[in-house]
Amino acid sequence: MESCNCIEPQFPADELLMRYQYISDFFIALAYFSIPLELIYFVKKSAVFPYRWVLVQFGAFIVLCGATHLINLWTFTMHSRTVAVVMTAAKVLTAAVSCATALMLVHIIPDLLSVKTRELFLKNKAAELDREMGLIRTQEETGRHVRMLTHEIRSTLDRHTILRTTLIELGRTLALEECALWMPTRSGVELQLSYTLRHQNPVGFTVPIQLPVINQVFSTNRVVKISPTSPVARLRPSGKYMPGEVVAVRVPLLHLSNFQINDWPELSTKRYALMVLMLPSDSARQWHVHELELVEVVADQVAVALSHAAILEESMRARDLLMEQNDALDRARREAETAVRARNDFLAVMNHEMRTPMHAIIALSSLLQETELTPEQRLMVETILKSSNLLATLINDVLDLSRLEDGSLQLDIGRFDLHGLFKEVLNLIQPIASVKKLFLTLSLSSDLPEYAIGDEKRLMQIMLNVVGNAVKFSREGGISIVAFVAKSESLRDPRAPDFFPVPSDNHFYLRVQVKDTGSGISPQDIPKLFTKFAQSQSLTKNSCGSGLGLAICKRFVNLMDGHIWLESDGLGKGCTAIFMVKLGLCGHSNEAKLQFVSRPPANPMLTNFPGLKVLVMDDNGVSRMVTKGLLVHLGCDVTTVSSGDECLRVVSNEHKVVFMDVSVPGIDIYEVAVRIHEKFSKRRDRPLIVALTGNTDRVTKESWLRVGMDGVILKPVSVDKMRSVLSELLDHRVLLEVQ
Repeated sequence: MESCNCIEPQFPADELLMRYQYISDFFIALAYFSIPLELIYFVKKSAVFPYRWVLVQFGAFIVLCGATHLINLWTFTMHSRTVAVVMTAAKVLTAAVSCATALMLVHIIPDLLSVKTRELFLKNKAAELDREMGLIRTQEETGRHVRMLTHEIRSTLDRHTILRTTLIELGRTLALEECALWMPTRSGVELQLSYTLRHQNPVGFTVPIQLPVINQVFSTNRVVKISPTSPVARLRPSGKYMPGEVVAVRVPLLHLSNFQINDWPELSTKRYALMVLMLPSDSARQWHVHELELVEVVADQVAVALSHAAILEESMRARDLLMEQNDALDRARREAETAVRARNDFLAVMNHEMRTPMHAIIALSSLLQETELTPEQRLMVETILKSSNLLATLINDVLDLSRLEDGSLQLDIGRFDLHGLFKEVLNLIQPIASVKKLFLTLSLSSDLPEYAIGDEKRLMQIMLNVVGNAVKFSREGGISIVAFVAKSESLRDPRAPDFFPVPSDNHFYLRVQVKDTGSGISPQDIPKLFTKFAQSQSLTKNSCGSGLGLAICKRFVNLMDGHIWLESDGLGKGCTAIFMVKLGLCGHSNEAKLQFVSRPPANPMLTNFPGLKVLVMDDNGVSRMVTKGLLVHLGCDVTTVSSGDECLRVVSNEHKVVFMDVSVPGIDIYEVAVRIHEKFSKRRDRPLIVALTGNTDRVTKESWLRVGMDGVILKPVSVDKMRSVLSELLDHRVLLEVQ
């Protein structure tokens, strides 16, 4: 029997079992060999897996396990020792690789667990980010709704429309079943249902304002959930369905002035209204946080819109009131302008009409003065002339009072004899004082300059007014006049806080005190005396007058940068009138004296003007006769006309001077002057044109000179003035304004 290298099985194997094991080992081997192929594919495709060497080791372990099962297929039958050795080697290698793999897994598992932890962390972060994105989307949605609601609410500034729009937009945005607004009543102890979304309840229903639920809502600026059965939430009909959730929020009322809806207050004692919002009945819907925030924001926006509407209403009322005031002011302005025009027209007419007789008085008196008179008659005529000249100055000021009032009156500044002015005032007042048996005294300080620079006529008018009042209100005793240079320490007067004298080297302040022994003045009446047409009650019974003198004096003194006031200890104790005016100093006394010496005519032989042909145009017969008399007295050959057409027809190159009254009605004096210029193309053939006027307006006079007139004379005119005018015209062929 041949020897055999085989291992005999210890137990006889069942043939069926052996077949099953054989098939199982085959499929196990097949599976083991397929797994490494899949691992190789995974490792090849994966670029981020960090444990490739572990997979290689694990693949080797699987391959060995498969090889073991594959080799085991030959052990089910009689096999050689070689198969046994191979089988043993395969199992040893499989054991070694499996142990190594197990040891490596001990180190790998913690890393794998940490990866799993990070994976869970990332999942949680992703979930949190999803929630935040959801909140952001919710906030964006809420913001969009807020902007939409705000736009709708603020699209109008009518407060009633604002509230109605708020309820409609909230109901549409939040899908509300009902939304209502409760406003405080006039009494402030109740809330009144003013607006509802669905109009299921009648407007006007009231609830007490002291309800706990109302106090709870008014105590916070957040939305408050309230019971659907509370009085302010009973706005829908009862039914079988479960009522939805109800919230309420307060709405600040910044202004309620004149804002009345069904007995709303003009000014509410409470500063809040109540807004109630209801979700649909029998629904599982609840209020979300973003919806509550939306309601809070809308409540604030409504408050702002209401305040803007209130401000607009106030501004519109103020605008209407301002328009009414402007209309009233405009009417008053037009009435004032009409009154001013009427006054100016009246003054212009009166000025012309009053100067006409004054022109006759002064002209005839000056003519009378040049006749043979006794000394007494000559003194009377001179007094008439001086008084007439002063009266003419007064006419200028009184009839042109508008210039005093609007500040357009300008002083006529020039050098004058200051001492002579006081003496002339004394001579003018002395006859009146003598009649009343009053004595007059004049005291001029030694430091008072003999000559000064200022408006002589205005200063004389002030003196005549003040001294004349002293004589008028004195029955016995006398009047003393004291004039001196005011010292710097006595310039300020506490009774005149607006008077700020400024001393300088070129000016001085003249202080004049006129003290009388008359009836005196009550202290409370003193301020009234400087008001136009005002008189002291204590003096009215004993005198007559317009009450305009001191008012004009005050204006003149103010124009001279001075101050005037009265002092009196009471009725029956006399009165002292004091004024200060600012005058200029003359450079040299000798030079100043020369200014006041009567300037002789340029040619002594031309005191009269025999044969000088003169044309006079004047519509007033008396004035025309008086002017002709003055010129005839000076030796002139005078032709008179009464109209512009007649003047243009009569004037010839033989006439050397044309006097035209510019106040002739129906005649354009500018046109007459221009046509005279056109008639005589050569200047030496054209007569000199002089305007006779009572108009003291400087602009009008400049207009006359611009159209070609050679001079302007202000009525009334005396013989001396006419002589001076003709002399200057013939010498210089131009005449500056002669007062």
